[in-house]
Amino acid sequence: MEVIREAPLLRYFRWAKKFVKFVILSLLCVSFAILLLILYLRSQPLPETFVKQTTTIYASNGDVLDTMHRGENRIVVPINEISPALVDATIAIEDRTFREHYGFDWKRLAKAAYVDVINMDMRQGASTITQQLARNLYLSLDKTWERKIKEALLAIQLELNYNKDEILGMYMNQIYYGHSAYGAQAAAQTYFGKDAKDLTLAESAMLAGIPKGPSYYSPFVDFEKAKSRQKLILDAMERDEMITPKQAEQAFDEKIKLKEHSASSIVEQAPYFRDYIANLVKNKYGIDEELFIHGGLKIHTTLDPVMQKKAEDIVAAVLPKDNPNLQVALVAMDPSTGYIKAMVGGRDYKQTQYNRVLGKRQPGSSFKPIMYLAALQNGYTPLTMMKSEPTVFTYDKNKQYIPSNFGGKYANAMINMREAIKTSDNIYAVKTIDFLGPQKVVDQANRLGIASTLQAVPSLALGTSPVSPLELNTAYAAIANKGEAVKPIAITSIEDNQGNILVEEKTEKTPAADPVAASLLTNLMQSVFERGGTGFRVVNELNRPVAGKTGSTDYDAWLAGFTPQLVSTVWIGYDKNQKVDDVKEGYLSKKIWAQFMESALKDQPPALFDMPAGVVSVYIDPHSGKLATENCPNPQLFYFASGTEPQDYCTDHLPANQQPTPLQPPDPSSFWQRMGSWWKPEP
Repeated sequence: MEVIREAPLLRYFRWAKKFVKFVILSLLCVSFAILLLILYLRSQPLPETFVKQTTTIYASNGDVLDTMHRGENRIVVPINEISPALVDATIAIEDRTFREHYGFDWKRLAKAAYVDVINMDMRQGASTITQQLARNLYLSLDKTWERKIKEALLAIQLELNYNKDEILGMYMNQIYYGHSAYGAQAAAQTYFGKDAKDLTLAESAMLAGIPKGPSYYSPFVDFEKAKSRQKLILDAMERDEMITPKQAEQAFDEKIKLKEHSASSIVEQAPYFRDYIANLVKNKYGIDEELFIHGGLKIHTTLDPVMQKKAEDIVAAVLPKDNPNLQVALVAMDPSTGYIKAMVGGRDYKQTQYNRVLGKRQPGSSFKPIMYLAALQNGYTPLTMMKSEPTVFTYDKNKQYIPSNFGGKYANAMINMREAIKTSDNIYAVKTIDFLGPQKVVDQANRLGIASTLQAVPSLALGTSPVSPLELNTAYAAIANKGEAVKPIAITSIEDNQGNILVEEKTEKTPAADPVAASLLTNLMQSVFERGGTGFRVVNELNRPVAGKTGSTDYDAWLAGFTPQLVSTVWIGYDKNQKVDDVKEGYLSKKIWAQFMESALKDQPPALFDMPAGVVSVYIDPHSGKLATENCPNPQLFYFASGTEPQDYCTDHLPANQQPTPLQPPDPSSFWQRMGSWWKPEP
């Protein structure tokens, strides 16, 4: 039987046909698998990521006080706020086919794969912008096949979920440019001191070259290498017809002006205030550390940078250089709003970060105005008379308290409240708290804004219970506000990185004392700067009406006071129980306060303390305490709550059988009359 053999050509044809079917089927299977993969990836959410952004703290005028980033300085901005030149430069050097591919550049990928296989390692990179973004957002930098596969899948997901501009925007905000600068905005500010939207072509080309090797191509590190890289990028942009040859030449020839670079990590401006802000953000407003440091928050504060600079300069100039242990605290506030305008927590932040504005010390006699405010609301008038002489006080049935005046000096005569405040008479003060009862003084202090625990004992009149300079300043602000307490505000608002308001603070005023009593006290506190007053030594440094009170203990020296526009408190002392020399060192608190108040308000005209309705002014004969007549030799102008002023005329200086002629008070609307007492007195 004859065997019929199949022709070789026919057999080959059948094999080819089967192979084609296999290939087609394989392609269909692969395509189907790819489709399933794409559908799966499209349905899956991208991994959660927290993009670290720089938190910025602003002064009241918009100046940047500080940035918080802990080594990752990033300020996210939309793609339309980045210079188009920087965007084009980045695409030209990093991924020229970015707008055409779907996450991969197949030609670059094939070349990289060939090199990797030949060398059996991961030395050749072919990552597109999308792949780099996926790696930076979600993956480590390990060079492994597993990471490469994850990167590819995540790149596909990014392309499926975002358009090209969105991907580019995320990439431009994520990439590292060296010197802790992440993203185009932080980089533009770091290298050129400007926003990313304002970069020139020359600056953009130089900036785009840095991510290749931030420590190698940084113009701060090696300007010539940075210029070489800039030229390469300009050529790439010219090649891709993004710019003309002439533009490339002009950009390369353009002189680059770099921002002055400093590696200092110490906050130079208002460092104690900056720490205070950090404390408020975390402890008062409940914002956690990670969000505060890396959340891209915008924290708007009340600090006046000009006023702050003056405070720091005056402190540095006045404190003796040969006594570095002598410390200082200064805080200033707008009494009408509660806005903290300046804060100095010590003489050298680099040496010690302890903020003495928040530390508690005995205020001494600077506490007395709080007590006298209570007295003026409980039967006292500015003319209430008591004898200043050594006195033993008994309280709690059998306890004794024996205060003394500074230097053992007593009037040994009847004095009024004005004289007691002016000379800081301790006997008058303790007699006053003995009349009121200490608890009334504690309650008054609490209403004015002092939250520290105060001991309801007679010595409270002399400031024996510790308070912070910020608390005392807040209490004085209420006096300046005619009895309305105002909470201190350091932060006006906090925005998140999307512009949503997380915190907003507004001025809050609370009635804390009778406005007439507060205004009378303000007038009495002006006497501190008159001849014989405890603040008279610095009156030549002042050119405007001020009210205040000095205070001293063995270890502290204070001056707190105000004008209608500004209230400030200065403390001088040592951290470790070293006594203060009242003559040489205690005087410095007065000097710093006076110089600061005058300098801080230099551009503002003198403001007068006005009196509310319900106040009357009369001339008093200080010896008799009665209404002065034209015959009285030394009449003094006093203010009273209407109805509490004396009704009888002094007759001590009248000629026989002559009727008293009243001495008329000045017109309260006369500016020059009210300013008269503020011409500089003879020293």
